[in-house]
Amino acid sequence: MKIILLQDEKKLGKKGDLIDVSDGYARNYVLPKKIGVEANAKNMNELKLQKANADKVAQEQLDEAKALAEKIEQLTVVTRIKAGAGGKSFGSVSSKEIGAALKDQHGIEVDKKKIVMQDALKNIGSYEVSIKLHPQVTAKLSVKVEEE
Repeated sequence: MKIILLQDEKKLGKKGDLIDVSDGYARNYVLPKKIGVEANAKNMNELKLQKANADKVAQEQLDEAKALAEKIEQLTVVTRIKAGAGGKSFGSVSSKEIGAALKDQHGIEVDKKKIVMQDALKNIGSYEVSIKLHPQVTAKLSVKVEEE
């Protein structure tokens, strides 16, 4: 019997997959537990519509991420840290502080976990920081660290 999975199942497959199982397994396990539905014309058409809608939503998210990346790459964020004699800094600038400064200065809210840095910025100067907006889109943000 052909079955369309309604959810991810470890031994069967992922949600939306069309699988072939024995009639008894389908009647006694898959259908009663609502893991899948029989692959008839109505359900196949419904699956096709759901996949088309999911593709459309994914494309919209990708387009939004690309637009935001273009906007972010034109911006510069200025942060300040305390420094002592000889330009030696006290502390550092972390991804949390960069995210807060981006929101305060430009009104763009980005989760600190999406800001990719090798390590915290500990010196005064200009840096380039990556922001992962989407699995396929990464923006470069210019960060200027000044003495307070």
